[in-house]
Amino acid sequence: MSSPVATDPAEQLALNPESDSVAESAAPEFVEAQATADSNAATKLPKAKSNFPERVFTPARENLLPVALAAVAFVLLFARPAQLLANDWWNNPEAGHGLLLAPLAIWFAWKSGIRNDAKPNIALGITIIVGAVLLRYMSGLAAELYTMRLSMVGALLGVTVFVYGVRQALHWWLPFVMIWLSVPLPELVTSQLALPLQYKASQMGAALLSWRDIPVRLDGNVILMPGQKLFVAEACSGLRSLTSLIALAVLMGALWLKHPGFRMLLLALAIPIAIVINGIRVFLTGFLVFFVSPEMGTGFMHTTEGWLLFLVSFALIGLAAGAIAIVEKRIASRRANSQVAHA
Repeated sequence: MSSPVATDPAEQLALNPESDSVAESAAPEFVEAQATADSNAATKLPKAKSNFPERVFTPARENLLPVALAAVAFVLLFARPAQLLANDWWNNPEAGHGLLLAPLAIWFAWKSGIRNDAKPNIALGITIIVGAVLLRYMSGLAAELYTMRLSMVGALLGVTVFVYGVRQALHWWLPFVMIWLSVPLPELVTSQLALPLQYKASQMGAALLSWRDIPVRLDGNVILMPGQKLFVAEACSGLRSLTSLIALAVLMGALWLKHPGFRMLLLALAIPIAIVINGIRVFLTGFLVFFVSPEMGTGFMHTTEGWLLFLVSFALIGLAAGAIAIVEKRIASRRANSQVAHA
């Protein structure tokens, strides 16, 4: 006679009371075996690959000593050029733009960060560092400040290539260019550039004064008017504003433009803008001196006039950058539309 089959779990437990104890004793062994199988399966599964390569250089404890030694060596070698450069930034009006460019360069380097595919190039980095150290030594012997300061920039470039490679140095092109522009030009170069700019500003100012029916005669960089004499000094050559506008054009081109050709176009436009605005400044100074007072050509009013016209130059560079950016976007959109049409 067959025993009744229980369909309900409670009835099965009542008919077979030993099954509960057997299940309880088997449960730990089953859980342990399942955990072992899961761990084995996990080890066999391949790791998911990231879309970006892993960082090659990661700071660690074993890297602290070489980094510290490199920092100490850099300070010992380039402390004097850095001190002289900072002194020029603070005291030399021709180099005052470095107080703005150097912090901006550091900020842009930190903002852009490290490339994910950065790989150290030890051989090239050591070559650049050795060249920078030799340049520092030879310029120190010759007492040549410009090359001495450039050796510091070259050493920074060599350290970047040594640790992160050439791609990272190209990635940081804007900070390096801004640091280079913050280094004032040698006196020999500035004097050679200032004299033609003085003559050009004098010619433009005299032409505008004559256009306004003011009797004027030009003698080199001296504008002669009835009862007045306007001397266009080296400080009024416009070289200072030209350097600042070039740095501004580099910055705006990097932020607003993408194609190198359009960036070079903006950089080229900065030169005539600076020259024309400086000629207008000479004209306004002569106009105010002739019709208002000779004091308008010196002191606070003359300085204020220069700052206001520099703001005009700033606005013109911004307008030029905006116009070039619009043209660049239209060209890019036309190319994209033509590619879609051909596809």
